[in-house]
Amino acid sequence: MDAGEVTAYLDRVADDLAHLYAELARSQDETMRVKEALRQWQSRQAPSMRELARR
Repeated sequence: MDAGEVTAYLDRVADDLAHLYAELARSQDETMRVKEALRQWQSRQAPSMRELARR
């Protein structure tokens, strides 16, 4: 491999890593949205303190 090929290869690797990091960030954002939605759903499903007091 000559210097130009190495440079081109490293550019491709850098581009691939940039895409992977962007996808990782999107995945982490989606995970946080799902976790928050689950917490909210669980809160709505849990009995309230008044309901528990009536038991």
